[in-house]
Amino acid sequence: MSDLIRKNMALFPMSIVMNLTNLTARQIRYYEQHELVCPSRSEGNKRLFSFNDVTRLLQIKDLIEKGVNIAGVKQVLLPVSKAQTARNEPLLADNDKVTAKAPTDLQIHKMLKARLVGETGRRGEVSLIQGDLARFFRK
Repeated sequence: MSDLIRKNMALFPMSIVMNLTNLTARQIRYYEQHELVCPSRSEGNKRLFSFNDVTRLLQIKDLIEKGVNIAGVKQVLLPVSKAQTARNEPLLADNDKVTAKAPTDLQIHKMLKARLVGETGRRGEVSLIQGDLARFFRK
């Protein structure tokens, strides 16, 4: 039996994974809800986790502890979409190492501007995000 098959075998119930990762059941279900981890199900519909699932949960835990939000975790851990690769905007680098490429200030400015103007589609209309961003600007 190869290592790849062994690492993907669903063996661990939720209680064991909770002990291995020091995560709560609620946290693990939350990460599953956001499709960051996809455990198998037994005949009784109980979650069964593989070694790879446990490793992934530990990676998620490490990123969260470093201050990365759930959207950032998704960008780091989920595969790059075809649209981004078509535009030649790589998010991952260093030959299979999971390191995110930090956007430049100009890219962040363009993304925020597109989000502010793009949500309503018209200039002059206030989007919901503008109220959230207002706290960062001094008058």
